[in-house]
Amino acid sequence: MSGWTQSGSEAYEQAGRNRPERHWTAAELEWAEKRLQTKHKVRVDVAAYVVINIFLVVVWAFNGMGYFWPGWVMAGWGVLLLLDTWNLYDQKPITKEDLDEELRREH
Repeated sequence: MSGWTQSGSEAYEQAGRNRPERHWTAAELEWAEKRLQTKHKVRVDVAAYVVINIFLVVVWAFNGMGYFWPGWVMAGWGVLLLLDTWNLYDQKPITKEDLDEELRREH
């Protein structure tokens, strides 16, 4: 039979892989949901950054192209976007081991 008629688990087994069966904890699901929401927010923020800064550059260009004042907006907002992105990709879920280690340090 072709691969199109096989179930997902049959295709995994034929490929030499076992289908991972994982039951997520409530804390893991909450962390994943928060992370996805943050990723969405960063994507929306980057889109707004691009659109608004293009608008500011156009305004600057139509007003004689003197001192490049949109650079201040780009730089300031860009730093904030970098911090948001850094925070997003630096995050990791807090594990039971992390909690145990923190509690041992406090006692």
